[in-house]
Amino acid sequence: MDAFLNWLHHDTAGLLTLCAAGIAVLLLMIIRLRIEPFIALIITGLLIALAAGLPVSEIVGSAQSSSDSLLEGGFASILGHITAIVGLGTILGALLESSGGAQLLTRKLLAAFGENRAPLAMGLSGLVFGVPVFFDIGIFVLAPLVYVAARQGGRSILLYCLPLVAGLSMTHAFLPPHPGPVVAAGLLGVDLGWLILMGAACGIPAFVVSGLLFPAWIGKRIHLPVPDEIPATSDEPDEDAPRLATVALVIAVPLVLILGATFGSILLPKESGLLQVLTFIGNPTVALTVAVLLAYWLLGLRRGKRGRELSALTANALRPLGMILLVVGAGGFFGKVLSATGVGDALATSLQAGGLPILVSAYVISSGLRIAQGSATVAIVTTGGIIAPLVAGAGYSQPELALIAVAIASGSIIASHVNDGGFWIISRYFGIPVKEMLKTWTVLETILSLTGFGMAALLTALV
Repeated sequence: MDAFLNWLHHDTAGLLTLCAAGIAVLLLMIIRLRIEPFIALIITGLLIALAAGLPVSEIVGSAQSSSDSLLEGGFASILGHITAIVGLGTILGALLESSGGAQLLTRKLLAAFGENRAPLAMGLSGLVFGVPVFFDIGIFVLAPLVYVAARQGGRSILLYCLPLVAGLSMTHAFLPPHPGPVVAAGLLGVDLGWLILMGAACGIPAFVVSGLLFPAWIGKRIHLPVPDEIPATSDEPDEDAPRLATVALVIAVPLVLILGATFGSILLPKESGLLQVLTFIGNPTVALTVAVLLAYWLLGLRRGKRGRELSALTANALRPLGMILLVVGAGGFFGKVLSATGVGDALATSLQAGGLPILVSAYVISSGLRIAQGSATVAIVTTGGIIAPLVAGAGYSQPELALIAVAIASGSIIASHVNDGGFWIISRYFGIPVKEMLKTWTVLETILSLTGFGMAALLTALV
């Protein structure tokens, strides 16, 4: 027995076996037993820690103090980084959505591009409006305009809805302030400015291939009409909608401020006073706070909304974040356990011996978890916990770490199928049967994933 425990706790093969068994237990609980992912992550982390022989005081602390424990420290390490960013980003998206800015943007694009290029307009709408809002909210808000464009064009609804959802999916997977990329950045220690740059560099080409070229091809081969029963949302122009310049300003401000800090750290001397200013206002939390205050004024108070209305809007927007943050926090604990048990070092040793690049490992692990259990968030936090010990202290530059985060994000969206909630939202809103969903949406997400990863691999060879 002692020999087995020594093998499990100290041998590379034993530690890898322990990691594989932990992931198997995690997937069993989520897929077969239907246990909430955040509970499954906590249970799996505790089991791995105990099986690895870590002291109880290290895992959960003592009766006098638990602040230095893996359990409490794991939650705090990641939630301290992402909570404010995700919360502020959610409020910003809610303010834009409630103001009618999304519909305004889409109508302007449809008018500018004309009927023949309406699919491109829908794709750009998803791409731009997807930056500040969640994937499902973007569908709920913009679906009526997809119906209008499809009816006017008289062609398959796939030509119009697939570019839209591709744009929403790309921004949701690759760009802050969405939870997935922010979590990956927090786990790997990536500056969000670099993640915005690398996420856009990889995501935009992936969007062009999956969201413009593929829908143009598949839409001619599968004809689906606009569904007779559609959600009762008005598609009439809102006379009280904000100006397009106002919407663009609110979306652009946080991105510009964050990127300003990133470029400032590269171009300006460390003792520069301007660098200090850029670093302060370009901090993601500060930048998003500035954007939210600007949105409160431009999209709320100046347009006649009272403080009570804005407060209610903010509260409603934040309500769905609870489960996301619990999953992320539990993933942080899971990652701390893997690091403390030596699993990370064992993985690094085996990967180096096998010659498998860490970028490929990150993508393969994330893809496997995504296909198995359906949640992109779970795939990201679990993969990030496994990969983080491998990159810690390995001398990777910020651009390289950002590309590893992109690889994880790419894997987390591959092959969306029936175990993914987004699969059913799209099917319901656009009247696409399951068989056609597998031929269209599942393939689109796989193309988006593979192209995004391919761009990350290409850029890794260049940086």
